[in-house]
This record gives sequence, structure tokens and C-alpha cells, in this order.
Amino acid sequence: MNATLVLPELDANSFWHDSSGFQGIYDVEHFIAVLRFDVRIVESIPETRKNGKTKKIKAYQLRPPRDAPISWYTTDALKKMKEHGAIYLTPFSHRLAEEIDNPEYQRLRCRVNYHALRFKPHIMKLSNTIVNKLRAQGHFMSIHLRFEMDMLAFAGCLDIFTPEEQRTLTKYRKENFAAKRLVYHERRAIGKCPLTPEEVGLVLHALGFDNSTKIYLAAGELFGGDRFMKPFRALFPRLENHSSVEPADELLENSQGLVGSAVDYMVCLLSDIFMPTYDGPSNFANNLLGHRLYYGFRTTLRPDRKALAPIFIDRENGRLAGFEEAVRRVMLNTNFGGPHKRVPPESFYTNSWPECFCQMSPKNPADKCPPENVLEILNNRLESEMGNGFESTTTSNLTVPREEEK
Repeated sequence: MNATLVLPELDANSFWHDSSGFQGIYDVEHFIAVLRFDVRIVESIPETRKNGKTKKIKAYQLRPPRDAPISWYTTDALKKMKEHGAIYLTPFSHRLAEEIDNPEYQRLRCRVNYHALRFKPHIMKLSNTIVNKLRAQGHFMSIHLRFEMDMLAFAGCLDIFTPEEQRTLTKYRKENFAAKRLVYHERRAIGKCPLTPEEVGLVLHALGFDNSTKIYLAAGELFGGDRFMKPFRALFPRLENHSSVEPADELLENSQGLVGSAVDYMVCLLSDIFMPTYDGPSNFANNLLGHRLYYGFRTTLRPDRKALAPIFIDRENGRLAGFEEAVRRVMLNTNFGGPHKRVPPESFYTNSWPECFCQMSPKNPADKCPPENVLEILNNRLESEMGNGFESTTTSNLTVPREEEK
């Protein structure tokens, strides 16, 4: 599109009720510097002068189709950008097709997710403090326990709750999601319901983890109260979260906001083992799965909810014989975070192999690892282009002003 990116805005208010924004949690200077060879980035939409007056360009709001092809951006979006001078693309989650027949675009995604996006120094320091305290007591596991109101309402998994709780979930679903016929028993049988805390504990117990296992919980406010946590805590009493490990003022004030979520992300990334309990539409879990795979194939326990569902249903109906062996068989069929071929519907964000992994002796020259002085080469190229009067237009997954209107 030959455009310049204006720093993204975060859709934080709809769930987090946190207005700290992109600049509040990410290291903006680092973000701009890392991507300087890929795209020009500015912190705010520039002003324009016309008839002696200065004013900000007003961006045209545009809703990208879900999983839009690149051609949509180079035709429809580009046309609107030229018409209005700037476009504001919202919503932007899952608005670009995951499978793109261009390895360099896929590698750019990895540069953004795993190199350019870095939390602010104080968040990184706080996260490292928590990890060091946990690791001082030995190995630890992190679990993203996705048993919160928004995900349960989205999944339509209501029947295990009280009538009052069901009304709360139904109301939340009507207010936030499209109408859809959802039958709990049907949803659960095909693995569409998040694992309950008790089910998570039973899976871990079947795999041989005992009550000495230290577990860090990354979770918001669990729906349904403590009654769902009691069976899990009985199996694994050594539970921690960011507030219990490091009761810092910032976390106490913002434990459920973006800072708390950012700290949870880093602790999960650095933990010895990571387990997501619901990795369907969860950006947090999916990005962590991809990030851990990218940084050395770190061990991950990824329950196959569809395969586990009939085993748990049998247990609830009193058929206990062979339960743990059946769970182990299912879990041993997973990849534990190792390299594996991406097969739809697996997301590129959970598995960027092989596009984001270079090769020392490739058959295809495009897959060859870059030279050690690659940054020096790119810097020289960029300086040369700028010296030759290189110009770019402005894009954003928010706003996109045209060059002539800056």
C-alpha cells in the first residue's frame, strides 16, 4: 500500500476497562526501531496545511472483512485511503488471512509478534522478578485458566451453573455476541467448552503431576466462585498468581487490567511448562503457544478437548475404570510444543513453523539463514534509499494519510 503505520489503538474498554493503551504497556521506541526496515511508523496522525490553516486529517473508519485477502487491502482499503487521506481499520483482530502465499509476509508477522512487540521496561522487570522468585523454589508450570464470564458466554456452556448464573451468562451473550443456537451437551461433546478447573487438575494428575507441583495461574476473575476451584486446589495446593508472588502496588491497582495481563503473558512465556485450557478464540493463549514454539520449542501441554470430552462424560456417569489411562493416551497424541506441520484449522499464530525458521543448508535459497551482519546491511540500504529521496505514504491498522496531504 506504500503507507505509514500510525501506532495502533487497543480495544481495551470493552473487556478490560483499562485506558492505558498501546503506549501504556508497549515499548514504543523499540517497536518503531525493530520494524524500521519493514514499514514507516509514526506515533500520531500528522497534520495537514491547506489555505494557510493547519488541521488533523480525519480518518475514514473502515471495517475489514474477517480473514481478508491481501487483495482487499491493495484495492478496497487503498481506494478509501486515497479518497479520504487516512483510514481507520477497526476491528482488526483476524482481519488478514492467516495462510498467505508469501513467506516474507509471514516472517514479518513473526518479527512483529516476537521481536517488535515488547512490554515497557517496568513490566519486563516486574515479570522477571516474579519468574525469579518462582524458579528459586524449583521448576514451575503456568496455566492459562480460561474460565471467565466472557469466554463461557461465548462458548454457550451454561448448564453447569446455577439458574442465576445462567441468566447472567445469557444476558452477557445477548449483549456482546451474535445470536446462535447453542446446546450445552452438543457443544461439550465436540470440545467447544472450556475445561473446568477440576478437569484441568484431573488431566495433570493423570500425567503424573502431584501435589508438590508449583503452578502459576494466569486468569481473570473465575466465574462461579470458589466452588469450581476447590477440587483443583485439593489436587494442587501450591498455587500462585502475580499478586501473591509479587504484591507490587501497580499490580494491586491494576491486577485485572492490561498490566496484569502483560505480566501474566511474560511469566507464562518463561515458565518451564505452559498449559492453555481454552485455546480456541483466545488470542492470549494462541500467541503464547506460537511465542514458546518460536523461542526454542518450549514444553506445552495442549489438551485435545474434543478427544477428552467423552472420557470426562463417562467419568461423570460413573464409568471410572481406565479413566487416567484414557486421558494419558489422548495427551500423548499431542506435540508438547515441538515442531510439527501446521494443519488447518491450526492457526499460524500458534505455529509459525516452518516459515519463521531459517535453514543453514536449504534447498530453496529463500529459506537460508541471514548473514550475521544483516542489520548493518539493512541499515546501509535504508540510508541509501532515504538519501535518494525515498518517500512513503502513510498506513495504519488505524489511520493512513497520503503523502501529499502530510
